[in-house]
Amino acid sequence: MNKVLGPVESVCPECLNRVAGELLRDGDVVRMVKRCPEHGEFSTVVWRGEPAFSSWVRPKLPFGGGMREESGRGCPYDCGLCARHAQRTCTALVEITSRCNLNCPVCFADSGGVRADPDMATLGRMFDQTMARTGGCNLQLSGGEPTVRADLTDIVRLARRAGFGFVQLNTNGLRLAEDPQLAGRLAEVGLSSIFLQFDGVRDEAFRAMRGRDLFEVKKKAIGHASAAGLGIVLVPTVARGVNVDQLWDIVRFGLGCQPHVRGVHFQPMSYFGRYPEDFIPDHVTLPELMTGLEVQSGGAVKASDFLPPGCEHALCSFSGKFMTHEDGSFARLGSASCDCTPKPAEAGALKSIGVTARQWSAPSGPVDPSANTPCTGQGVLPLAGCGAEPRISSTPTPDNDLDRFLARARTHTFTISAMAFQDAWSLNLERLQGCCIHVAQPDGRLVPFCAFNLTARDGRSLYRGRA
Repeated sequence: MNKVLGPVESVCPECLNRVAGELLRDGDVVRMVKRCPEHGEFSTVVWRGEPAFSSWVRPKLPFGGGMREESGRGCPYDCGLCARHAQRTCTALVEITSRCNLNCPVCFADSGGVRADPDMATLGRMFDQTMARTGGCNLQLSGGEPTVRADLTDIVRLARRAGFGFVQLNTNGLRLAEDPQLAGRLAEVGLSSIFLQFDGVRDEAFRAMRGRDLFEVKKKAIGHASAAGLGIVLVPTVARGVNVDQLWDIVRFGLGCQPHVRGVHFQPMSYFGRYPEDFIPDHVTLPELMTGLEVQSGGAVKASDFLPPGCEHALCSFSGKFMTHEDGSFARLGSASCDCTPKPAEAGALKSIGVTARQWSAPSGPVDPSANTPCTGQGVLPLAGCGAEPRISSTPTPDNDLDRFLARARTHTFTISAMAFQDAWSLNLERLQGCCIHVAQPDGRLVPFCAFNLTARDGRSLYRGRA
């Protein structure tokens, strides 16, 4: 029997007009049900399974510094950011091209367009404006596919000169695999990290999501980035019937590429940008990822290891930090319990900026060569067929002394996290107002990621590609 959990504000997937709805719970499944006067009722699952929806909270005291007043229709139509927004920028995305060297069946940016790339003067202004408006944040260069730009090293250098201490590249890795020197050139001018599209450990997943076999290409890209001393985050787009059964295999692959692969960041598929026409919205939810990791790992990680975020809205993500010990044991670091007393949203964002930059960059200082495993699929925790399976335990073997533990922690910590982006079916304006990932615009505005990419069923965009 459905229980009403509370009201929500959302949009109609057909017309993108703001509509009212409610969250309904039936057992351990929570649905968003909303009604448009013109287009009728829409229903989509936003939570399925354990941990319980009601337990997944991380209250914050809203941040209002530097927000402008609403100038028209209100949320989500006046982003830039408006006075209703409750969180500062943690990560700013700057899209440096709409071009791409893939034509993926699934693409949040609907890449491959013919819009002119922003020139260096425009990018320099965007970097300066973003730094001035945020007071400092992490930066991700995105697109399109950023590596299609021949002046990418100049762009990275420009971003560092603007004051960004952590600069990350969002990439499919094709150019990194083709050009063994590219990663080194990027590292020399100050690139910190690679945010690498990585949908699975079998080519069937890449064919479904990207239209071609790419597993060997991804391994080459990881090898070249590792040799250049860059931090690497594997970023799977998770879709039901494609790669939900590979969650732990992806993590295990990443662990085998330590110390330069620093984590896995799962992103359940959202229905914006480009996606199959014959679809019924079927979002893979955060609890399905958490319990899936527990089941597939045989308990090496547990759903209870993961915590709601201190930066963005609690319903947007989860994360856990782990360490691989010298004997192959794998254990969570830190407390697995959440201090859920309300904290200032800005404090959570500032902490996240620092933690993300440290964890997703390559280890600083010397790395023990014996611990630096080239990514061949053979590593600390190899895939089946690549060597003997090591012992995986949630109870670590104690290191001999504190110094040795700290040295190991510097090189072999590993994050497992996920971000559930919202589309026109799942958009909850309360969640949107807690967003900390903002897309920078040439006019200086910062638009929450899910608002910027929001598209109606017919492909009409709320922000992307519009003046």
